[in-house]
Amino acid sequence: MFEPGHLHIIRAALQPSDHTYDIDIHYDIRQDAKDGAVVHFIVEGQIQGKDFKDEFELLRDKAYNFASVISRITIKHGLPNSDCLPLTEHKQYDEMFEDIRERLKVKSGEPVKPEHLQ
Repeated sequence: MFEPGHLHIIRAALQPSDHTYDIDIHYDIRQDAKDGAVVHFIVEGQIQGKDFKDEFELLRDKAYNFASVISRITIKHGLPNSDCLPLTEHKQYDEMFEDIRERLKVKSGEPVKPEHLQ
């Protein structure tokens, strides 16, 4: 379920080998004195009944990479790599991506600053 600034993903195990998760992803735009606009994310919920919470920020020109970072976080908190969070399979992912682009006023084709590639 998506609403601007928040994505909620839930999955119940259908078989004993499946994994259950209930994850909320909250995000907002903040201003950094040095780097300008950044997207601040809070990823929290439960994976296999175990609570977790993690936060991170991405610079404006790297905000498109949020799904990769969120996948690494969910793996770190117990979601098997083979069952990584299927953000890219959800219509809500596209809505979240577009919402972030609009909030940051990012245009297609804008380059990543070389100093941000390190």
